[in-house]
Amino acid sequence: MKILIGIDTGVKTGYAVAHDLGSGGKLEEVETLSITQAMDRVKQLAEQYGKENMKLYIEDARKRTFVTGGREKLQGVGSVKRDALIWEDWCKEQEFHYLMVEPKANTTKLKADQFKKRTGWTKRTSEHARDAAMLVVGRFFKI
Repeated sequence: MKILIGIDTGVKTGYAVAHDLGSGGKLEEVETLSITQAMDRVKQLAEQYGKENMKLYIEDARKRTFVTGGREKLQGVGSVKRDALIWEDWCKEQEFHYLMVEPKANTTKLKADQFKKRTGWTKRTSEHARDAAMLVVGRFFKI
C-alpha cells in the first residue's frame, strides 16, 4: 500500500493522509494539527509503512507570486513561507520522498459542502485540513 500525505503549512497545519489504491487515493485522515504533531504523525506512518511507500505533498507558499493585505497579513505569509522551508529541510533530513507544490497548482479554499461533494469526506474539517487533502486527492503515488 502506498501512502500520500498532504501538508498545508502554517501555525494551524493542515494534514491529510490518503492510501493510493490505484484509483487516485482514498482519504483516511483529514485534520488540523500543530507542525510538530504533523511531523510526529508522518514519522509514525514511516515506521508503519516504510519511507519508500510514502510521499509528502507540501504546499510551498514561497512560490506564491502576490499577496494583498496589511502588515499582519504579510507577517502571516512570511510565517507560512518559513514553515515551508522547515518542512522541506525536515523531509531532506528524514530522507522522505516529497514534492513542494505551488499554491496555484492546488485546489484551495473549498467550503465544507464543496469538499464533501468532491471527496465524499463527511467528517468535520477546517479550511487548512481541506487544503491539505486537496494536495493528495486524485494523485497517484509517483517517486
